[in-house]
Amino acid sequence: MTAARVEHLVTAGTFELDGGSWEVDNNVWIVGDDREAVVIDAAHDADAIAAALGDRRLVAIVSTHAHNDHIDAAPALAARTGAPVLLHPDDLPLWKLTHPERLPDGELADGQAIEVAGTTLTVLHTPGHAPGAVCLYAPELGTVFTGDTLFHGGPGATGRSFSHFPTIIDSIRERLLTLPPETVVRTGHGDSTSVGAEAPSLADWIARGH
Repeated sequence: MTAARVEHLVTAGTFELDGGSWEVDNNVWIVGDDREAVVIDAAHDADAIAAALGDRRLVAIVSTHAHNDHIDAAPALAARTGAPVLLHPDDLPLWKLTHPERLPDGELADGQAIEVAGTTLTVLHTPGHAPGAVCLYAPELGTVFTGDTLFHGGPGATGRSFSHFPTIIDSIRERLLTLPPETVVRTGHGDSTSVGAEAPSLADWIARGH
């Protein structure tokens, strides 16, 4: 059996909230082996994600949060593969802005373990960018998938509805900065980084958060 690996796909579309619309590129992460996989954030293009999966069994479609650019392709990918869409319930109000007629198939909870290809993804509830935002920590792979909670260069945006700056700072300080410094941070947009690389600048953000 081949070991679990991380694959990366970039898809393009729009982010829409509070009456605004912005062109964005999203990172889609696939974790698995040659037989099965999990998709983290089904963004924009179900066909491209399905092509990257090939004939592997899709265990789950995990949504780090419910901004439209991270979930817009999730129902189509689920219909195509039979995989459940998983979301933290605190983000249902955001989800319904994009998919009012189709609820997620299951809930994510803090501490939940998602097993794929012999690897465990542990759900870390990290609210702030969105109420139900989560990160997924895979210690065997030395990585954490942070969605829009932590980027190369600082925390995710908190200037729009459903977001809160002190809360995201608490989440980063308590849930992410406690991970090993060499942990690779794979983000929802843009370049990857590491916990250790972000820690010095985050001290300034933390000071601003309180």
